[in-house]
Amino acid sequence: MTDARMPGPSSPVEHATVERLTHYTRADQEDILGAGGDPFGVAHTGLTWLPKDLHVGVRLDGRLVAHAGLRRIPVRLGGAATEVIGVGGVAVAPDVRGRGLARTVVTSALDHARTTGPSYGLLFCRPELVALYRRLGRRTVDREVLVEQPEGPVVMPLRTMWTPLRDGAPAPGGEVRLRSYPM
Repeated sequence: MTDARMPGPSSPVEHATVERLTHYTRADQEDILGAGGDPFGVAHTGLTWLPKDLHVGVRLDGRLVAHAGLRRIPVRLGGAATEVIGVGGVAVAPDVRGRGLARTVVTSALDHARTTGPSYGLLFCRPELVALYRRLGRRTVDREVLVEQPEGPVVMPLRTMWTPLRDGAPAPGGEVRLRSYPM
């Protein structure tokens, strides 16, 4: 299931390993979060989402217990066309939450993202998760963010957060508009 061990932060959980997953299926997601029609609590948005291209997992004693996905996406920031690394599908099994696994999997995914070129990582989250992502070093985008949908651009109803992937990258200013579906 894995193609490479990824260097990652030292885990506070003994026997945890971080790895790049060669694939990540609905069954893998259900192994982490359980079965359910809306595991991320975003179905109410009615948005169409893109799948992730790269998947990072954390295994604890061989069991997949955490995941974060990445996807390079085109955006307009302050009127300039560029790309960002979208982070999504972050999941930690309920029975192992509170052990630093979200930090481990997100940090490892972003360490990889830093090698890919874009200056920013971007994610969307429910309001109740903003504090968690702030603790992980993410910053909120305090303006409307437009994302593409089948009917055209719409305002993202979830909170948008960003992180610099390059030293000295300034906060994205002006308009933030995904030139694709959200990830």
